[in-house]
Amino acid sequence: MKQENRCTDQIRVLSGFSQIPKICWILVCEILSPKMFKQILVSLGVWLSISLNAQVINSQSLESVERNKRNTSFNLEEIKVRWKKAALENCQGIPCVIAPSFTCGTTTVSDIDGNTYNTVSIGTQCWTKQNLKVTKYNDGTLITLDASGGSSGNGVGVTWSATPGKYTIYENESSTGSNATNYGFLYNWYAAAGIITSVGSPTKNICPLGWHVPTDAEWTYLVNFLLPDSETKLKENSTLWTTNTGSDAFGFSARPGGVRAPNGFFAFKGSGAFYWSSTVDDINATPPTAFSQNLDNNNSNQTRFPAQINHGYSVRCLKN
Repeated sequence: MKQENRCTDQIRVLSGFSQIPKICWILVCEILSPKMFKQILVSLGVWLSISLNAQVINSQSLESVERNKRNTSFNLEEIKVRWKKAALENCQGIPCVIAPSFTCGTTTVSDIDGNTYNTVSIGTQCWTKQNLKVTKYNDGTLITLDASGGSSGNGVGVTWSATPGKYTIYENESSTGSNATNYGFLYNWYAAAGIITSVGSPTKNICPLGWHVPTDAEWTYLVNFLLPDSETKLKENSTLWTTNTGSDAFGFSARPGGVRAPNGFFAFKGSGAFYWSSTVDDINATPPTAFSQNLDNNNSNQTRFPAQINHGYSVRCLKN
């Protein structure tokens, strides 16, 4: 009994930390000398300390692993979202930096050459306000410049034709001249439609990322939205038009950039604006034809007509 009294406090403590029954601790205490029992207590204290620290470290390690798992899971989900957004917005970089918000009419758009175009909202559509003047498709593929034939376009050495993917500048001026600045470039239909082989399908896009050359149906929507007097409402009120300037009621700002004819001649600058659609009319004709739009000095409504694809016409872009 005297020995038990001596060990009572220690046994009470030890029983609280161990699964060993209290009776076992009493027996140990009675068998061993006080010195030996004290040594056991010291050793057990060290063991308990190490064990508890190990549990804490293990707990922290597990928490760290779980946190890493959560972070990894978050990063994977974030990457998935950015991949999807990049695909939707035609981003070139993955993961894509989120583009700033776009407001048609106030936000500009740039082509692959760095040319900047104002935009205009008409009905449910968003258009560029200037004619295209880009030298490459939006994947970087070059469009062939045809500067043959001198200032008339039909002089010695003219090579203008329906060869896929060509552009020209009125009167073969430089890309920084007044014609290019005021009217943009003229493209054959293959370039406008993004077809790089004479018997191929569209594989390229001449417009900026997220934009396209309008179809015949999209041009028709625009014209019908502006009726009556659609041509007057489309034409810029500018001295660039020799006569009968428009009201430009909705800000489309059409300018008379003229045309390059199949024989190479430049014509109708100041009196006619010609625009390609991406829609083919008769691919089996010789040469094939595609739908276009024409605004001139004399009509109040524009003209839709099939044109031979080896004409050089202006291009406007429409937001996807």
